Amino acid sequence: MRIAIVVAATENGVIGDDNRLIWRLPDDLKRFKSLTMGKPILMGRKTYESIGKPLPGRTNIVITRNRELALPGCIVVNSVTQGIETAAAAGPETSELAVIGGAEIYAQALSSTDVIHLTRVHATLQGDAVFPSLDPAEWVERSIERHPADERHAFAFSFVEIERRHAD
Repeated sequence: MRIAIVVAATENGVIGDDNRLIWRLPDDLKRFKSLTMGKPILMGRKTYESIGKPLPGRTNIVITRNRELALPGCIVVNSVTQGIETAAAAGPETSELAVIGGAEIYAQALSSTDVIHLTRVHATLQGDAVFPSLDPAEWVERSIERHPADERHAFAFSFVEIERRHAD
């Protein structure tokens, strides 16, 4: 099973502030839906709370340290490793697990990740949640699709596919 991170981050790595996104990019939301639909998604409890409900059409796996927490419509696990194992147990038809945040979960999942679907928001904004830095020796950009700011998108942005480098 391939592990993918799906994330939107500013030029300075900010992914959010006060448990919320700090931009509105409708095309990014459409891309997020297309990248995650029909797949298991793995998120931290705070990310789940910011969304407010299970995302339809996906197996929602939520990580929390609270072993008593029950979230209707979600599978609750206690670690990234347990979340990955739970997704893999879903069967061979599960080709990809999408890790959707937040910052702590991204940092913990990065070493197991094969691909990053990054929306780079071309702005420098302040926030309290930051995506971890990527080592260029480990990661390579495979594609980039640029989009200008317009009446629906306050910031220019790019869809970037980043893959883990494999030893040749």
